[in-house]
Amino acid sequence: MDQDGQDPTFSANGAVSGDRVTVTVTGEVDMATADALFAAATPAGVTGATLDLRAVTFFDSAAIHALIRLAERFPGTLEVLPSGRVRRVLDISGLSDQPWLKQDRG
Repeated sequence: MDQDGQDPTFSANGAVSGDRVTVTVTGEVDMATADALFAAATPAGVTGATLDLRAVTFFDSAAIHALIRLAERFPGTLEVLPSGRVRRVLDISGLSDQPWLKQDRG
């Protein structure tokens, strides 16, 4: 971690296309980075979001909270592509049956 407490390998890069944002996230999503993930997924004017979490290596309760907030903000239009670690955390948390959680791709 750097001096600000944020993982230097974390990134959340959003690309807007029409009214949808696709956010590619890498590294650890935790208390120090969950707000940055949320901010990247909520630019002005979007009504749907895809979170590509396939390169996420750590996912904690703050990250789960960010996902729940995004699901509430984008009902029916949130899509989450999990890494194996993210899927495991969501399975343990009882969230594996959420409609926004997609099957692993490749």
